[in-house]
Amino acid sequence: MVGVIDTEGECAEWIFPAELDTVRTARHAVRDTLRAWGLDPAVGDVTVLLVSELVTNSLRYASGPIGVRLVRLRPGEEPFPALPGLLVEVSDPLRDGPLERTAGPDDEGGRGLQLVACSARRWGTRKGRSGKTVWFELALPG
Repeated sequence: MVGVIDTEGECAEWIFPAELDTVRTARHAVRDTLRAWGLDPAVGDVTVLLVSELVTNSLRYASGPIGVRLVRLRPGEEPFPALPGLLVEVSDPLRDGPLERTAGPDDEGGRGLQLVACSARRWGTRKGRSGKTVWFELALPG
């Protein structure tokens, strides 16, 4: 891990190097944080799966640090929705957005963004000064 930016309160943020073990390290950091926040284990499983897919995409196509950020969304706080949620962002230095594609039954890849789209309440991408961010929002029970 290049650095832990913040893991206090309603937000946790890390920067990981573009190295092979980053996916595993990111999964553990995310899972540990969601457990510490007391979130439903099922939400944790989905979050970890989707983070793994997006970090893998970043490793495959970008050559630089990968940022992961979690934000616990509280209902009634603008611009957040009326229901509680979890915002997850994965950033990398590649400015090109990801391409959604339809994977065939025998394809080994191409399902990451499909998983995000099917699992998330909302998702999207945005360009930044030094790359892009792919984000998704999951509903939280309660």
